[in-house]
Amino acid sequence: MIPHITAPDVFLITPERLQKKGITLLLLDLDNTLSPYSEDLPPERVLEWMDALKKAGITPYIISNNASEERVRNYAAACEIPYVARAGKPSPKPVQEAMKALGKERAETALMGDQIFTDVLAAKRAGVTAIVVKPLEMTVLFRLRYIAEQVFRRLGKERLR
Repeated sequence: MIPHITAPDVFLITPERLQKKGITLLLLDLDNTLSPYSEDLPPERVLEWMDALKKAGITPYIISNNASEERVRNYAAACEIPYVARAGKPSPKPVQEAMKALGKERAETALMGDQIFTDVLAAKRAGVTAIVVKPLEMTVLFRLRYIAEQVFRRLGKERLR
């Protein structure tokens, strides 16, 4: 459950950084990673970041546990990227299916999210690079989970600031 990379937000995960690691498929959690639960559409900064990824030859792809197919579909459509809703992370199945659909190998795939026990665990179980970012919203429940995850976050191999 130790991530390969930890970062305070998605924007430190630049196309150049991913290219150096040979990553061409970036699987993304939606809620609390790209946007707070309250935002149904991506902010301009997320759209610009996604555009930079695409221009660098990196395919962004949302893999969300969110039960609202409509919310995930609309968000992904605004970003013009593929998606999976109700993914069931930490199951590695949606990661493996995304790689298969796009003809990608484990070594060129990363999964980024805000949770150790779903996102990082799914990445590790699928054998891809695990990237964890700080959650965007910190409700009481999220704070408790975040505290429980701190030991794993601190053990991350590469810590960005």
